[in-house]
Amino acid sequence: MPLPDHIHPVDRQLLQRADKEMLLGQRGCVVWMTGLSGSGKSTIAAALEQQLHAAGRYTVVLDGDNVRAGINNNLGFSAADRMENIRRIAEVAKLFLRNGAVVVCCFISPTAAIRAQAREIIGAEDFIEVFVDTPLEECERRDVKGLYAKARAGEIKHFTGVDAPFEPPSAPALRLTTINRSAGKAADTLFHFLLPRIKPLP
Repeated sequence: MPLPDHIHPVDRQLLQRADKEMLLGQRGCVVWMTGLSGSGKSTIAAALEQQLHAAGRYTVVLDGDNVRAGINNNLGFSAADRMENIRRIAEVAKLFLRNGAVVVCCFISPTAAIRAQAREIIGAEDFIEVFVDTPLEECERRDVKGLYAKARAGEIKHFTGVDAPFEPPSAPALRLTTINRSAGKAADTLFHFLLPRIKPLP
């Protein structure tokens, strides 16, 4: 959608991404973690943030529940609202990216179209798709928030994996499993995968 005539972004007047990355001593990127509710996205992201922080990397974590409680608290879970939820998140992630951050996004983002929208907004070269591949039955067994039980009882509508679809990524940059593997171990794998990507340019 073209910008209205009275909107004039001031990007050219501001310090550029390269300036921020030089200051931070890192290269920014967006790690887009997708997977079912209960798959372990947020737990892995929290452990990853600790590792990146210890390594001196500036990290921002955007988590589904936190965003839904704030900037997107006016959205529901219809297909249109899910798309708008991810559009807003991707735009926020892009703002942090432009300021040199390593942005870790934890969102179910259940369809290929939704994730493609995020990739387009952020830019394919900076978008690192990570699939937290935990089977539905395992997510439902954990059900730490009691959401699957409510969805099965009809108390929650349009719940991904129950009465709304989840389309697994066909070619993620990294596939993580949490079956017989701790969130810490999964985060360690992701940390070492990211390190070469976020090292500063020579």
